[in-house]
Amino acid sequence: MSDQHSFETLAIHAGQEADPLTGAVVPPIYQVSTYKQDGVGGLRGGYEYSRSGNPTRTALEENLAALEGGVRGLAFASGLAAEDTLLRTLLAPGDHVVIPNDAYGGTFRLFAKVVSRWGVEWSVADTSSPDAVRAAIRPETKVVWVETPSNPLLGITDIAAVAGVAHAAGAKLVVDNTFASPYLQQPLALGADVVVHSTTKYMGGHSDVVGGALISADAGLGEELAYHQNAMGSVAGPFDSWLTLRGIKTLAVRMDRHTANAERVVELLVSHPKVTQVYYPGLPEHPLHEVAAKQMRAFGGMVSFRVAGGEEAAVEVCNRAKLFTLGESLGGVESLIEHPGRMTHASVAGSQLEVPADLVRASVGIESVDDLLADLTQALG
Repeated sequence: MSDQHSFETLAIHAGQEADPLTGAVVPPIYQVSTYKQDGVGGLRGGYEYSRSGNPTRTALEENLAALEGGVRGLAFASGLAAEDTLLRTLLAPGDHVVIPNDAYGGTFRLFAKVVSRWGVEWSVADTSSPDAVRAAIRPETKVVWVETPSNPLLGITDIAAVAGVAHAAGAKLVVDNTFASPYLQQPLALGADVVVHSTTKYMGGHSDVVGGALISADAGLGEELAYHQNAMGSVAGPFDSWLTLRGIKTLAVRMDRHTANAERVVELLVSHPKVTQVYYPGLPEHPLHEVAAKQMRAFGGMVSFRVAGGEEAAVEVCNRAKLFTLGESLGGVESLIEHPGRMTHASVAGSQLEVPADLVRASVGIESVDDLLADLTQALG
């Protein structure tokens, strides 16, 4: 499949040639652990053991690389498994990482409670400011970590500018592209070295599979990541890979609908008397709206907002919602709502990443937008 094809075509066809034996247009689920060899060391198609490689996972990994414009894609059991493998590939005791001041709680927990125990240091910077990133870099900095849009405050980082800062210091730039998906944004084309995904979210898109991905811009780094993927073993299983591939086929059309619905939700929220602030990069008043418009195709389906009345009022909005399902995660076809301070970001309480107590985060699904607006209206009271 040529990289010259459009995104929508690649999403459906990249890595997914018709089965040569049967002509099946969907890759089979190779639910197998081992493979018959053609003599000792004679691997048929390069497969020997499904931790090291599985044809269904290979199809997904080739698809991921094509969609992000990378040279190597790797699929994992979860987004955090992908992050852990990446960090243990790039870092050694004594190294330092710059992380964003607005990051997913699980990512923060990985740095603060796991990676730090084997001698890697980290510090926090406002990655929306290239100068703040530059000031946080040390001689031992090996990685600058970015989420854009960020979770849960929808902050935006100028990927090209921060890539320049990181590379000038000899560091790699890692971009978590989960909120945008490769349909809305391609960080490797803007100078990132590695893209991270929780494919559980928009890539899978149906709240029925957990997974993660790494996509590398460099073949050598891709080989190092693949070595660690095999050595550490937290790979995506064949059925999970198949489900993720199925979800990716409709990514473009889903993201268009997610975005259109989110824009209508934002219109409601900015005019509602019980909403004190709305976080959405599509708003002209967003501090980095112009950067988002430059590096994104559209602004996505995630919206966060603060409500009058403080923490308890925010919790009540979540509890009163009916069509918006109270639950963690995001990016599925159904709309979800949550209280980050008590749910997805409880692990950052008391840290520099602590989120406002009156914050509500909504993952806007693809239902009828009129039904979604009616539900939010009654939930806000």
